[in-house]
Amino acid sequence: MGMRYLSALALSISCFYGTAQTKLPVVKANSNQARIYEQHGAVSNWGINPKLKLDVHSTGKLTKPIRVRFVTDVDSIAFKIAPGQHRDLIVLLNGKDSCLTRIEAPGLKDLSRSAIVVHDTIPFLLNAYNTNYVPIVINGTDSLLLNFDTGATEVCIINESLEKKVRSKPELYSRPYGIQVGKQIYQSKLYDIRQAGHGVDGLLGWNLFDGMIVELDYDQHRMIVHSKMPEHILHDKGYQRFELIFIKNKPFIESEISQNGVKSKSLFFFDTGYQRALMLDNDALTAARFPAEKMPVIKKMIMHGTRGNEVPVITADLERLKIGKYDIPNVPAQIMTQGKPMPGINVHYLGSDLLKRFNTVIDLQKNVIYLKPNQLYQVPYADQKSKT
Repeated sequence: MGMRYLSALALSISCFYGTAQTKLPVVKANSNQARIYEQHGAVSNWGINPKLKLDVHSTGKLTKPIRVRFVTDVDSIAFKIAPGQHRDLIVLLNGKDSCLTRIEAPGLKDLSRSAIVVHDTIPFLLNAYNTNYVPIVINGTDSLLLNFDTGATEVCIINESLEKKVRSKPELYSRPYGIQVGKQIYQSKLYDIRQAGHGVDGLLGWNLFDGMIVELDYDQHRMIVHSKMPEHILHDKGYQRFELIFIKNKPFIESEISQNGVKSKSLFFFDTGYQRALMLDNDALTAARFPAEKMPVIKKMIMHGTRGNEVPVITADLERLKIGKYDIPNVPAQIMTQGKPMPGINVHYLGSDLLKRFNTVIDLQKNVIYLKPNQLYQVPYADQKSKT
């Protein structure tokens, strides 16, 4: 039948509403450095630049209104912003330079009402290192294997593959290219990255499918991208539904850890690109007075980040992890001994070695996730506790 292009689906995207402002508020600043605070402690450093006609900060995907604070060295302003809205303000730098600044939140997308119905099945494989990968084609010419990474946005290609496999030599960062996944062609800018997991050429970010539904079937080794939620998923009582919360364009669900009678419930980063089972933020553990020191140590190692940086990590045996109704004992957890998984935010990570145990439906229309245990639920973890 040939390729079907998602440009036709874009007609049903929710409208992007602006916030009417008759008189812009003025915020004073003596320094050109400011900060923008969002929900759950997320903070962004902000440079005040009088040379720009309009300087725009995007909150990333929101599912509901949030409170935003813009803070300079001498002044601040706070306001609420909802999906599809923006707020403009004037930053008066050193009493003389007026800098027009915009805080915006992208509009919500929902392609379920499109005349074109998509249920597109793509091979979805998992290697021995817990890196998933799907085949894609860039610009109609270059075939690559990308890790579907819910912790990433856009499409990132490792430097080695850019040099040796991508013959079309695309311009990075500047303009979108056609990315074929299954029968559909999406549009994305391309970015370079130093590493992206074992055996893959890069990362495939979740936002390529924003407004759609992504089903990850680990039992049948397939990803299915839907424009409309299949009825059999909604009626399958094996799935449990979780609210999705986005912080700085990254998806989170609520979970709970427990050790020696102490329980701690918080948001966990849902990260299919992280190869281990669980990563715990030391600051979050300290704030919750969680007895991490009582977790039996499995091993100590050096982990490498996407920039190639070295981070010392302790892997210890967590007594129990609870995700909704799923009560999971003895989960190996990496604990960061320095640095933070997400600077400025105290959050934990759920990774691929754990998430592969659930067939997953990521609904980017209603912004929820469905999880159902699969045939991998009882397999040993990569960092299994040694028997003594």
